[in-house]
This record gives sequence, C-alpha cells and structure tokens, in this order.
Amino acid sequence: MALASLGRTSRLTIVEENPYQGGWGATLASVVADEGFGLLDAPVRRVAGECGPLPFADALEERVIPTVDKAVTAVRALTAC
Repeated sequence: MALASLGRTSRLTIVEENPYQGGWGATLASVVADEGFGLLDAPVRRVAGECGPLPFADALEERVIPTVDKAVTAVRALTAC
C-alpha cells in the first residue's frame, strides 16, 4: 500500500457509501494503523453510511449515505486537530 500521501498530510479521512460497520473503509483504516501509524498526527476519520438497509426512496437515501457536506465537515475537523 502506498502511504506517500499519508506521509505528506499525516491525516486520513475515508469516505464511503457502505455502512459504517463492515465497509471497506474499516479494512483500509486497519491497514493504515498497522503500516502507517507512525505517520499519523490525528486519528483516522471515517464518513460512511448508516448501519441498516439502504432505503429505496431518494429523499430517504440522501439521509443515510455520506454527502459532500458530511465529508467536508469531517476533513475540516481533522485538519483542526
């Protein structure tokens, strides 16, 4: 795994539409913890979907999947650390 970007920024935000539990972001976070822990200056942040089935209605779907606003908020909070 290339950790070059992590070495430059010392921070990681993972954004995915999968549910928070069991998503690929959890695997990525664990690999970074194993292989790049010394490069981190702040905890890994994950922005993921809610734990539960994805609703069919578009209006409800927008409530459970990550949005650009949620991702931006997480990145800004992480850079403030």
